[in-house]
Amino acid sequence: MPLTFDLPFDELINYQGINPKPTTFDAYWESALSEMRSIDPQIELVPAEFQVNGCKCFHLYFTGVQGARVHAKYLRPTGAVTPHPAILMFHGYTGNSGNWEDKLGYVLQGFSVAALDCRGQGGLSEDVGGVEGNTHHGHIIRGLSEALAGFPQKLLFRQIFLDTAQLAKIIMEMPEVDCDRVGVMGGSQGGALTVACAALEPRIKLAAPIYPFLSDYKRVWSIDQAKDAYRELNEFFRLFDPQHLLEDRVFENLGYIDIQNLAPRIQADVLWGIGLMDTICPPSSQFATYNKIVSPKRMEVYPDFAHENLPGFNDKSFQFMLGL
Repeated sequence: MPLTFDLPFDELINYQGINPKPTTFDAYWESALSEMRSIDPQIELVPAEFQVNGCKCFHLYFTGVQGARVHAKYLRPTGAVTPHPAILMFHGYTGNSGNWEDKLGYVLQGFSVAALDCRGQGGLSEDVGGVEGNTHHGHIIRGLSEALAGFPQKLLFRQIFLDTAQLAKIIMEMPEVDCDRVGVMGGSQGGALTVACAALEPRIKLAAPIYPFLSDYKRVWSIDQAKDAYRELNEFFRLFDPQHLLEDRVFENLGYIDIQNLAPRIQADVLWGIGLMDTICPPSSQFATYNKIVSPKRMEVYPDFAHENLPGFNDKSFQFMLGL
């Protein structure tokens, strides 16, 4: 499996990542979860215009950390046994929760389905702002100026990670859902949120990430792959730290939102899809996270594929989730 831009496969399977982990990482996330749990979510279910036989479709709104109103699509089977399993779906960077119809396969199997809109991206969730400095390209660096000033709780992906855990909690408390039979899935950014959700909500039973984003930032930058989805790392240095005087502190603070540092918390069984030609989320950045998962796990490897459809993986993940 020759890789021209990354480590050889026999090194990937042991690679542990190079981005630093902050010494206060665990306390940071315990404080974040405590804040999330203290919030009155003010849940609202609004019937959607899209309706089909055998399913009720809703716009689900809740209040997340820092007061943002967060949106998810929620589909509930009408003829299923209750309580029944549920699936949470997370979308790619800058995208949204997608169409209603592409979730009906799980509804047909008797699952409830919730699909999150990440705050401030392409869906209906709010980004309430409140950070200084740039929001030049994207959300990795949103709040980084505050983090460098001593306030890492302002990092936007902290709030988005918490939104995934809060949505999981809300779905698990639905009377029709069996809280012990909930799975999470998504690709790219959605893969990262799958990892984050399973780490922050230990009751998640199954997780199926595909080529996750938001991992081992320093490695991505060091192999000159800070482009495409990671481009804002390079832009931050060019615009705000051109001589890299803050480089160590930048990567240390990004360590708070690096999914490799959350991975050891996961208790779910994990099915992971990876393409070894992926230059958007390089294989080494993914293995940095995968290798830290201590729960049962399996990786489906596609040697000749990049950040694209991995043939057959969606079928594998569908059958995997039927084990709930």
